[in-house]
Amino acid sequence: MRNWDSLDEGGVCAAERDCGDAHRVSRSLGVPFHQVSYVKEFWHDVFSRLLQEYQQGRTPNPDIICNKLIKFEHFHKYALNTLGADAVATGHYARTNQEDEDVFRQMHIPRPQTLFRDRFEIRNPVRLFQGADRLKDQTFFLSQIPQDALRRTIFPLAGLTKDFVKKIAAEAGFQHVLKKKESMGICFIGERKFEDFILQYLEPKPGNFVSIEDGKVMGEHKGWFTFTLGQRARIGGQKDPWFVVDKDINTSEIFIAPTTNHPALLRDTLRTDRFHWIAEEPPAELIKTKMMECHFRFIHQMPLTPCTVTLNQDGSVWVVASQPLRALTPGQFAVLYKGDECLGSGKITRLGPSEHTLQQGRKRLGGAPPDTETRSP
Repeated sequence: MRNWDSLDEGGVCAAERDCGDAHRVSRSLGVPFHQVSYVKEFWHDVFSRLLQEYQQGRTPNPDIICNKLIKFEHFHKYALNTLGADAVATGHYARTNQEDEDVFRQMHIPRPQTLFRDRFEIRNPVRLFQGADRLKDQTFFLSQIPQDALRRTIFPLAGLTKDFVKKIAAEAGFQHVLKKKESMGICFIGERKFEDFILQYLEPKPGNFVSIEDGKVMGEHKGWFTFTLGQRARIGGQKDPWFVVDKDINTSEIFIAPTTNHPALLRDTLRTDRFHWIAEEPPAELIKTKMMECHFRFIHQMPLTPCTVTLNQDGSVWVVASQPLRALTPGQFAVLYKGDECLGSGKITRLGPSEHTLQQGRKRLGGAPPDTETRSP
């Protein structure tokens, strides 16, 4: 699947190289090889949205969107409808509650596009669970895929660790694949110097770095979209490190603080857009009581954090973490977990007040002790 055409720093097209590697493996295994291009779809469905998100001051996650709209939409339908595949096998470290045999027994009949889900459907939803290799678990990136695609997908690496998979590859003689570096950077685009890359597509919007503590101008930047919350702001003439804590796209100001865990970077409350539940509906306890205890993360591989989830009438959710977290970021996805199960995700659209804002408020109120105040969305 080719989604992006560009040369790396050595002048080599990464897509061509990846295609060659996949072709060699297919030839060795004696299986047919097909290539399909989604460069146009990736540009319109993923990359253009990514640019819009940055312009609006948010920090998007293109990997999650790419899985939802390209791999498990365009490509998945191509595999089933054009190639006539029974299912798609993917190398993600994840698992579901259905056996492979169950996947292959299903007749592929597209579901009717009705306004309301048929309550009399006898099909139980397929559920997504973390893989055996928790360090490589990729359910975070699969948290937006649709139920119908998940139903026709198998995860051969579900019960394996990365080290064990590498041993299998070595025994099969796939040395050229073993030597490849870990896949990093923007989905299908790879590792780049982000500021230089993004400024190829967005006009510079220079502005000031402003201290969150005293409002002093500390330096200049080329555009708020080149920085994300929590990132170190490298400012000419400043020896001590400063960190981005907020952005104002109307004034082009980026607010910074002098320590990596400054109270302005710590928050415990966020709101998402309409939440995508992998099982298509919220858990029964959340529907019944409108609140639920579970865990969440908004960065891949960050420790799961206990939280309380509140369901809103419009399908969005409030998430209140058990403790303030560093650099909660609009545009990222809040991914919920209940035990081993990945419940789904929602894009972060709003943040609650920072610890710095709350401290300032307490000072204005006369220094009321924090344990006497209640905080709610």
